[in-house]
Amino acid sequence: MMRNHSVLHRGLAGLLLMLGVTGTGAAPVDRSVQRAQFPAVLTLAERGPGDSWKRLAAGLEDYPLFPYLEYAALRRGQGKLQAGDVDAFLQRFPDTLPARDLRNAYLRQLASAGDWAGFRGHWQDTPDRDLRCAWQRARVAAGEKPVYADQIAPLWLQPRATPAVCDPLFEWARGNGVIDDAAVWERLLAAAEAGNPETAAAIAAYLSPAQRSEGQRITAAVRDPAAVLAKASTWPDQPRNRDAVAYGLARYARRNSAAAETLWAGLAKRFTWDAAQKNRILNALAVFRSTSYSPDALARLKALPADAGDDASREWHVRVALAGGDWNETLAALERLSDAQKTDARWRYLRARTLVKLDRKTEAQPLFTDLAAEANFHGFLAADWIGAPYAICPLSLQATLAEEQAVAEQPDLARAFEFHALGKLSEARREWDFALARLDAAQRPLAADRAYREGWYDRAVFALSADPQTVRLYEQRFPLAQQQRVLREARGAALEPAWAYAIIRAESAWVADARSHADAYGLMQLLPAVAKQVAQANKLPYGGAGDLFDPGLNIQLGTRFLAQMARQYAGSPWLASAAYNAGGAPVGRWIDARGTLEPDFFIETIPYKETREYVARVMAFSVIYDWRLNGAVIPLSARLPRIGSPYQPPGEDSARKQVMCPATAATPAAPVAAN
Repeated sequence: MMRNHSVLHRGLAGLLLMLGVTGTGAAPVDRSVQRAQFPAVLTLAERGPGDSWKRLAAGLEDYPLFPYLEYAALRRGQGKLQAGDVDAFLQRFPDTLPARDLRNAYLRQLASAGDWAGFRGHWQDTPDRDLRCAWQRARVAAGEKPVYADQIAPLWLQPRATPAVCDPLFEWARGNGVIDDAAVWERLLAAAEAGNPETAAAIAAYLSPAQRSEGQRITAAVRDPAAVLAKASTWPDQPRNRDAVAYGLARYARRNSAAAETLWAGLAKRFTWDAAQKNRILNALAVFRSTSYSPDALARLKALPADAGDDASREWHVRVALAGGDWNETLAALERLSDAQKTDARWRYLRARTLVKLDRKTEAQPLFTDLAAEANFHGFLAADWIGAPYAICPLSLQATLAEEQAVAEQPDLARAFEFHALGKLSEARREWDFALARLDAAQRPLAADRAYREGWYDRAVFALSADPQTVRLYEQRFPLAQQQRVLREARGAALEPAWAYAIIRAESAWVADARSHADAYGLMQLLPAVAKQVAQANKLPYGGAGDLFDPGLNIQLGTRFLAQMARQYAGSPWLASAAYNAGGAPVGRWIDARGTLEPDFFIETIPYKETREYVARVMAFSVIYDWRLNGAVIPLSARLPRIGSPYQPPGEDSARKQVMCPATAATPAAPVAAN
C-alpha cells in the first residue's frame, strides 16, 4: 500500500458508492430517492397482501437492500417456506446475509419436520449450534456415526444449556456409546464450576441410575450450598460426595466467605480429600476472603499451598498486601505471579511502584522507562514518574484509491451503510458484521475508516480495537463526534470535555442505541430513574427511557449527572468515574476502608473487576481525548488527586505535557481494554 494517501481520496470511494458510481463507469443512481422509497415497500412486503409490494418496487431493483424485500415477502407471518421459493432466492441472491438467514430458517423448518434428506440437500456450514446439532442428526439418520472428538464434543462440552434440537442427538450418542460416563461427568463438573446448576441438573439425567444421585447431589450443592452442605457431615466419604462439598463451598464462598469458612472448618477433617478438591476449596476461600479485604485475607493467601493458587489468588495476594502497605509482601506476591501475568502493564507498574516504596529507585527506573513507551493507563503514569513525554504514536491509513474503491464496492458493506442511513441500526450492524468477516486484514481498516467518515463511529471503534497495528488509528478509534455539543454541555457543567468524551467512549463506544443488561440507555448509559431525576433538577425535557437514545439529550443529561458525581468527590474525576460505574455506596465503603491509599494504589484495590478496569480505561481515554482536542495534555497523575483533595478542571493556564512518538519505540500498546 502507498503511504500518505490523502484525506480527499480516503473519502472519495465512499462518496462514489453513495452516488451509485462504480468502477465500471456506470451512470450514477440517486440513492436518496431509493432510500425514501424503500421503507414503505418493505412494510408492504412484510404485511401483504400477496405480491402487491412488487408494484411499488419499480426503481428499486438495483438498490442494495432489494433482497430484503423478497426475503420479507417469503418470511411473511413466519409461514411455511417452500423449497422452490427458497432455492430461487438462494440462486438469485447468493452469498448474502438474507440468503444465509433464509437458508437457516428453512433448515430449521426441515429439522423440525424431521426431513433429514431435505436438510442434507440444503446444508451449508454455520456456527449456529442448533443447526450444527441438526446436521449431526441428519448424518445419523443417513446411517453415519459422528465421531465424539470432532463432531459431538464441540456441541456437548458446553457449561450452559444447549438448544432443544440437540437433545435427541445427545440421547443417541449416549445410547450408542459415543458419549460415555467420563464425558457426562466432564460436562457436569464444568457446569458446576461455572455455577450453572440448572444445566448440571439436566446433564445428570444422562448418568446411569447408579451415578445419577451423585450428580444430583453436586447440582444441589451448587444451587443451594448453605442448605445442602449443612448435611454433608452425614454423607459417606466417597469421591463424588467430596466433589459436591468442593464445588458447593467454592460457590458459597462467593456469596458469604465467612459462612463458607465456618462450614469448611467442620468438614475439613470429615473427608479424605484429594489435592484437587482441597485446593479448589482453599483457593476459593482465600480469594473471596480477599475480595472483601477480611482481616485474615493475607494469612489465608500466604497459607495456600504452592499448587493450590491460580491467577486470581495470585493477583489478590498483591492487592491485599498492597492495601495493607506491606511492601515487602507486595513485592513477594508480585514475584509469585505467572510469567504471563508478569508481562501485563498493571503488574509491571506496581512492581516499579513497590520498588520505589522500598527505596530501590534504581531498580524501578528501567521498569518505568519500558512502560513509558506504552499508550495505556500504566504507561502514562510511568511516564509521569520519570518525567517523560507520552508515547502516543498515531498510525495513518495507507491505501491506494483502487484498494479503497474495491472495499467501497463490496455489496455487503453497501447494505450495511444503507441500513445505517435509514436508521435501522440493528440490521445495519448485522450486515456490517457479515461484511467485515469476509474482508481481509488490509481491507478491514479501510471499511472502518469509511464508517468513521460517515459518522458510524462505533463500527470503527470495534473493528480497529483487536489488531496491535490498527489500535494506533486514534482518529477513528477516538472520534471527536458531536464535538460542539460535547464541548458546550461539558463546559456548561464545569467538566473537562476530554473526560466527558472518555466516559462516552468507555460507556457505549458511541453506540447511540446501546442498552445494557442493567437497563442503562444511550451514549452515556443512563438509567431512566437517574435521567428523570437529573432532568427535573435541571428543568430539562424528558419523556421516558426512549428519549435517551437521542444523542443530544443523552449528552445533556449525562454531563450533568457526571458533574453531580464529581461534586460528591471534591471534583475528582477518577473517583467520580468509579461512582458513575459502581454507584456511590460501594465507593463510600472503599473510601472508608482504604481512603488513605495513593490513587493509583486505591484504583488497583477496587474490589469490583469491572470498576477497577473501568476507572483505568476512562482515565487513559481522558488523556487520549485531551491529546485529540489540544495536542499537549494534562498529565494523568494530575487527574488523580488524593482522596479528599479538591480538583479543579484544567484551564488555559494549566501545565500541559508534550506527546511524541519515540523514533525507536516499538508498536505501542492500546489503551487499557482496547474497546
